Amino acid sequence: MSIHTLTEKSGMYFITFTCYNWLPLIKLTNAYDEVYKFFNILNKKRHQITGYVIMPNHLHFLLYFTMQNQSLNTTIGNGKRFIGYEIINRLDAQKQNSILNILSQAVSLAERKRNKRHEVWQGTFDIKECRTETFILQKLNYMHLNPCAKRWRLCEKPHAFEHSSASFYQIGIQGKIRIRDYQDFLALLESEEKQHKETPMSPQAKASETHWGRRFPS
Repeated sequence: MSIHTLTEKSGMYFITFTCYNWLPLIKLTNAYDEVYKFFNILNKKRHQITGYVIMPNHLHFLLYFTMQNQSLNTTIGNGKRFIGYEIINRLDAQKQNSILNILSQAVSLAERKRNKRHEVWQGTFDIKECRTETFILQKLNYMHLNPCAKRWRLCEKPHAFEHSSASFYQIGIQGKIRIRDYQDFLALLESEEKQHKETPMSPQAKASETHWGRRFPS
């Protein structure tokens, strides 16, 4: 289940955002470093990255979010703006005028009135709450296999892709950013899930309760 409402609850979340029209803007501007800066900011603010993959035109990551004074939606929205601003700067420096024109034309009239000049990202972003270890493993495997997919063929083995946490989980080597093992947070998730089950649910919440699927093969 994707979450599109305000999220103000600590927990593990699988988050995705994608470049506008699936353009390879991250690769084109070599903005991987800006994504890592965003990850570092999250870690310094007492959240924790537990898995990730940064593809040429989108990224997935697992985040243990610690609710403080800012919702998850705002936290991620700020990160998108942070990365997007630098992508535009680099496209401008590269004189990528045709791409800048595409991104400019994608801005809605309402957003233009708020002085937005370019649309770097496709829509908003996708957030899925991970309540079980099974679901976490499913998402980790999905992320790590992404670069090996026929569509991409960026590597033969997941741990060989440099912009991924696969090397940490498969061979015990940290990547370009230090992450923590998702297992370090299982006790917290179990405690939060227990509280969740003990709290009476509204009919709307019951209707949206998710039953997680099987994990992907390793």
